[in-house]
Amino acid sequence: MESIKGEKVVHSHKIFEKTEKSANDFAVQSNPIAPRKTANRLYGGYNHTRRFFGAQNITLDPIELFSEFCQEVKNKKTIDEVMEYLHSIAINRLGYSYTMLGLVNSQQNYLNTVITDHVGNVYSSKISLNENKNPIVESFLSRTKKILNNIHITNISHINNIPGIVIPLINQNDCIGVFVAGSHTRNNQNDEFLSILTNYLALLIINKRLREKVNNSVNIDTLTGLTTHRGFQERLSLEINQNNHSVSIVMIDINNISQINREYGHAKGDEVIRIVAEKVRKNLRNIDIAGRYGGDEIAIILPTTDNKEAYHIAEYINYSISTSLIDDIGHLKVSIGISTYPTCAQDQEQLLLLAEHAVLISRSTGYQNGKSAIVNAQEIDFWNQASLDSLAEVITKRHQQPGMNFEEEIVKKFHVESFSSNTLDIVTSLAGAIEAKDPYTRGHSNSVARYAEALAKTINLPEKEVERIRLGAILHDVGKIGIPESILAKSGPLTDEEWEIMKQHPEIGVSKVVKSIKSLKDLVPIIMHHHENWNGTGYPSKIQGEEIPLGARIVAIADAFHAMISDRPYRKALSLNKAISILKEGAGVQWDKNLVRKFVIIAPSLYTKV
Repeated sequence: MESIKGEKVVHSHKIFEKTEKSANDFAVQSNPIAPRKTANRLYGGYNHTRRFFGAQNITLDPIELFSEFCQEVKNKKTIDEVMEYLHSIAINRLGYSYTMLGLVNSQQNYLNTVITDHVGNVYSSKISLNENKNPIVESFLSRTKKILNNIHITNISHINNIPGIVIPLINQNDCIGVFVAGSHTRNNQNDEFLSILTNYLALLIINKRLREKVNNSVNIDTLTGLTTHRGFQERLSLEINQNNHSVSIVMIDINNISQINREYGHAKGDEVIRIVAEKVRKNLRNIDIAGRYGGDEIAIILPTTDNKEAYHIAEYINYSISTSLIDDIGHLKVSIGISTYPTCAQDQEQLLLLAEHAVLISRSTGYQNGKSAIVNAQEIDFWNQASLDSLAEVITKRHQQPGMNFEEEIVKKFHVESFSSNTLDIVTSLAGAIEAKDPYTRGHSNSVARYAEALAKTINLPEKEVERIRLGAILHDVGKIGIPESILAKSGPLTDEEWEIMKQHPEIGVSKVVKSIKSLKDLVPIIMHHHENWNGTGYPSKIQGEEIPLGARIVAIADAFHAMISDRPYRKALSLNKAISILKEGAGVQWDKNLVRKFVIIAPSLYTKV
């Protein structure tokens, strides 16, 4: 008896609603280890034509069947679909009991095999190419067809010991695997015809691999068929830098894709992404370019298109997507943002950042008339809370991309010359942006400002200086915009490496944000030096004593006091007495002792208002 030795076989069941009784059914029902009789999409569309050719002695018209096969596989997008159709022909038209496709993994020296029986049960296994006496391995290595009287497949008893044929899949002297089919009623005519079909299968597999290789080289995303992120960026750069015309970006983000992946599996999520990509592709003009910008984000380049025209195109695409109805999911919803060069931005990264920002505002806005809201970056109200919250998300995502200097783009949107708002409005909005990112800072900046203002008044500073210190206190942590969220939200103490990153926030706040806004330049000394220590051990400049600006010394005490009396992820809030005790112990070491002496007097009255 010939045998196939493979690794342990794993079987899976698929739902089958209608089955036919046949002479072969008892083999499945009587086998104690076989899965229950089921079928799957391999049978879909072919069950009504099922004919056991050998058993019923029906004359086969090879030309007609081959023509039918070639015509059908033209519409198949994947090798799996082609294999499913070939399996249906082998079972329903040629009378085989099972088929097996084994494709070589040359790097790990084995055949990956998938076996499908006549009712659609699917089994997978691996066959080592070191098994020289295995007839399948022999056929693969020798590149010759083998007719076997008995084939034994481990752990699949209902298709064991069945006569069969092993056909190597060869194309241009390259053997890529084997195709196996077995049947008690097999005959030479059917075997020869199956060999013709499998030769065609080998050609399709080789061509598909070549297409994938070419697609990768020309920046085509294999899931959606759209341009890859890299290809999209290259084409956008070309449109902006080499053509003297407006260019609009329409960015589309699929809503709830994480929930879909979690509840229905990533295959369902991929299906949704493919459908959205297809809707986008069908509604593009010849000059437009669509690309897969991120995992579930699709972006479109619209050359020679202004903001108004881009909005109309986005509306039509939005409508087309909203009419899609997916099993288990329902109607698809997306968030859409638009930005236009040079109206909204004259830099490529700024243009894309504004489109992302608009997408997030679209998501927070929800739906209008049953369709997703479309947000145009040119019309964004940058000062409202939804905009600030989404800004923090964009900043976080951009900061996690190596080499991305997001701060310059953000600062340009905040620059005082671009707005009629006064200094307080700018300070409040910047504080709101960081509070949207770091939960701890919600309320922290205002509390520190209140404490610092009280201490500044206690030592009789001029009213203008008190206001400067108060504003500096509100923005003392603005540099945390540039700190990864994983560090800001960490539930325990920071590691040495994380602490070094955290210590960069004063310099980020100054160099990337405040310094570029003319009306806030007076706040630079406070923001830069509020973590300096009286004895010179602080950061970032390690200055000491009265070298530390007075405003920074005041904010340092206010900042430390509020941190101590607040709950933190890694400890509970300290009592008032404990906080005062720590301030006294650090006087002359970490903090200005004269300022500490003044502050502990007013601390109880401030504490009661927390």
